[in-house]
Amino acid sequence: MTYTSTLIGYPYIGDDREWKKALEAFWRHELIEEDFQAKLKSIRLSRIEKQLQLGVDVVTVGDFTFYDRMLDTALMFGLVPKRFNWQGGKVDLHTYYSVARGNKSAVASEMTKWFNTNYHYIVPEYEGQTLQITENKVLADFLEAKAAYDIIAKPTLIGPYTFFKLTKGYSKLTQVEYLLALLPLYAQVIQELVDAGAHWIQLEEPSLVTTLDPEDLKLVQEIYSQLATTVPAAKLMLQTYFEALCSYETLITLPVQGFGLDFVHGYKGNIESLRKFGFPNDKVLAVGVVNGRDIWRSNLAEVNATIQAIEKLGDAKELWIQPSSNLQHVPISTSLEVKMDPVLKQALAFADEKIVEIIQITKFRNNQDGIHHHNFSESMKTIEALKNHPIRQNKIIQQAVQTVSMQDFARHSDFTQRQKLQQQALALPLFPTTTIGSFPQSDEVKRNRNAWRKKQLSNEDYETFIEQETKRWINLQEDLDIDVLVHGEFERTDMVEYFGEKLTGFAFTEKAWVVSYGSRCVKPPIIYGDVAWASSITVKESAYAQSLTKRFVKGMLTGPVTILNWSFVRDDISRKDVAYQIALALRREVEALETAGISIIQVDEPALREGLPLRKEEWGDYLDWAVNSFKLATSSVKDETQIHTHMCYCEFNDFIEPISELDADVISIETSRSHGELISSLQVNPYTKGIGLGVYDIHSPRVPSEEEMLAIMRDSLQVLDRHQFWVNPDCGLKTRKEPETLAALANMVVATKKLRQEVKESISR
Repeated sequence: MTYTSTLIGYPYIGDDREWKKALEAFWRHELIEEDFQAKLKSIRLSRIEKQLQLGVDVVTVGDFTFYDRMLDTALMFGLVPKRFNWQGGKVDLHTYYSVARGNKSAVASEMTKWFNTNYHYIVPEYEGQTLQITENKVLADFLEAKAAYDIIAKPTLIGPYTFFKLTKGYSKLTQVEYLLALLPLYAQVIQELVDAGAHWIQLEEPSLVTTLDPEDLKLVQEIYSQLATTVPAAKLMLQTYFEALCSYETLITLPVQGFGLDFVHGYKGNIESLRKFGFPNDKVLAVGVVNGRDIWRSNLAEVNATIQAIEKLGDAKELWIQPSSNLQHVPISTSLEVKMDPVLKQALAFADEKIVEIIQITKFRNNQDGIHHHNFSESMKTIEALKNHPIRQNKIIQQAVQTVSMQDFARHSDFTQRQKLQQQALALPLFPTTTIGSFPQSDEVKRNRNAWRKKQLSNEDYETFIEQETKRWINLQEDLDIDVLVHGEFERTDMVEYFGEKLTGFAFTEKAWVVSYGSRCVKPPIIYGDVAWASSITVKESAYAQSLTKRFVKGMLTGPVTILNWSFVRDDISRKDVAYQIALALRREVEALETAGISIIQVDEPALREGLPLRKEEWGDYLDWAVNSFKLATSSVKDETQIHTHMCYCEFNDFIEPISELDADVISIETSRSHGELISSLQVNPYTKGIGLGVYDIHSPRVPSEEEMLAIMRDSLQVLDRHQFWVNPDCGLKTRKEPETLAALANMVVATKKLRQEVKESISR
């Protein structure tokens, strides 16, 4: 058996987020296009050079992007929405970034989660356009690598079935038309790669791990049959990840030369499929045996045992050894972390360390290095050392989790009773206006925070600055005449990191960045020990803000499931137990806020949906404990205390029941880019509790008009009772600039007042 090391993809942001900085400098017109292109080329080539230095046998290209790879693929095929007035030819950067971020005259394309990750992609829009190849971007990357390093890399692109399934705009009547236009373009891209000398071409098909019905299976077979007929010389590696391949016995016969399977997240299903059906002896099997989505060091003995089991169950002609998914979901290197607990650091593996693991196991399997057993024992020693760390020995919190009962998940009264009491206590106007929580983090806010963290600014001076900024924004909100205020979160770097810093069991990094969407990068905390509440987290800032105004100020917390899903989580106990630990800690904080006189408390769960298993039939267990985690955190308050939550891109139509089961008094939904779809969904699936439908998109710098927002509000009243409906932006405003924020909020308030007048006149008639 021959073993080859390779990757599905590698992070593109650079060791110190050079990619992000270049993008944002270009958007600010601080970099001319020529210099911007040169900077990104330098980053792109440095990624290849690093892989070569680490010893990867087959380097992957085509995994670099100027914003998002789904967007790249859409625009490569000419799927530019008509509102951007594209005239054909190569898509220029102005049009490219307008589709991603919007411009003054056109809203951005919808953005949503990439399967069950925290990465967001731009949703392709089919409007009946004439599809065309605008530029073979993958070919350009292939030729660039060949010229720079004299290598034959493995080009990768989003596969045709996944791209087709994730496109919006076509109907049952037009889907065949769209697919017939799309497939020849895929064939052309692949043929040009073959002609340029590509030995293998990777087609990423994560949609093949979701539930497929007979119609889906037939479609996949037709797609790959046509590609095999049209480009017979192409050697295609059909790459899946995030779960086991669905309908294995059918799909494994597709006319491709290789399959990539996830033996981490899809271990159980893929091993069972191999046991039942084997593996074709004329195909290459790429085995994802190192976790591409977490940051823990692999137990190399277990990895080796997995590969041995795969060999016995299948009969592949060759094995490629690789991570379970693209490494863009993990930070770049632990070498950049110099202040971390050494026991923890030794147990970590970021992208570069995972590559080293891949190389080690590949060499061991190939018998190129005679003494690799010490690597196996070393990995086991570091894992065992972390297991015995004192931070994992909190018996009190462990016992508390085990004694949680159903009573801990229930509010005192049902929603109908609570709603009446809250209306009396809060006396808010019709269509209360509010924001989601955060306000713009100005350069001054960032400078002061950095100075404080570096001990260049005293605690007293920093607290004074935060209070001044909070007071200024309380005044601005009052001037705007917003009904329910927020303190602005100027003391917070990140909605998860801030809470993790105040709880036990968390560790934090210096350079461990990953991309969330666009140029937005986050540093997920590491949950490596038992989580417990140590002291109040948000009470001081919330109470101070409330003291400045007679209007209600919301307490702002991040929910337990979002903290879980947006962190790198210990893997020695169940995710349910970790979520319950976090929920019990937040329960203490919710109670502290209520005691301090905060009457409205928002516990955000934007990541609730992304934790779902990819197959709907497996949702039940996750939703049981995820929903209960939220309720465990929020259910001990008085009936008069109003609990809010917020969700991002949650595809409301297939998620309404779990949302309702949260039993939050008010939920705000991030839906401005797909508002029409939500309205249609609510007509079929009514929602009975309070709801704020985001009336404008905060991910775009454009300021929507009063009429634009008013139209959304009027549409909403077709499916919502007026007493349910709150008005808010669709997400937090942290990343926006102050002038555009104030302008958009002013328009939002004016639009709301117009709606109130319209409803008042309608009632009086």
